This record gives sequence, structure tokens and C-alpha cells, in this order.
Amino acid sequence: MINLLMPRFKNKYWSRMFQPRSKDEFIKIKLDLSGSITWLMIDGNTTVASICKILEEKHPGQFNQAEEIEKRVTKFFSMLYQQRYVTFREIQ
Repeated sequence: MINLLMPRFKNKYWSRMFQPRSKDEFIKIKLDLSGSITWLMIDGNTTVASICKILEEKHPGQFNQAEEIEKRVTKFFSMLYQQRYVTFREIQ
């Protein structure tokens, strides 16, 4: 399993003003099995569709339908995009 570290505050000023000294400056996000595998496959060349296909092949029967895999992976990518961990580029 993979843990992502997300800063509590993105702005250094707010971090100094509101960060309690006893708390860690990062929030730990624990990924489940599919999230960890997906995170490891993000390399800038692999498409979201191929990541879904690889997940389905590596873990048959874990998901009810292929649509469930696509829904979970696209939601995961949209959350990563909102936090600016990933960007998307259009396929040529």
C-alpha cells in the first residue's frame, strides 16, 4: 500500500500562521490496492484506459464490472487533478 503526503497548507504564510506546532505539516493519505497500483502506473505515457485494462487483468473478479473500474479510476484521477498532482495532455 502507498501513502501520499499532502501539505496541510499550500501557502507558506498560512502554514506559519495556522499550523499547530504539535501537528505534522502533511496529511497522510493511504491508498487502497487499486489506488496504489494506479499511482505506480502513472508515468506520463500510459493512458487512463490502459490503466483500467491492466487493473482488470491483474485483479479479475475484484470489481463487479468494467464500468466500476473506469468509474473508480477516473474519480481517482479527477481528485489527483484537483489537488494538482497530475495534469492531462490530449492524445495526438
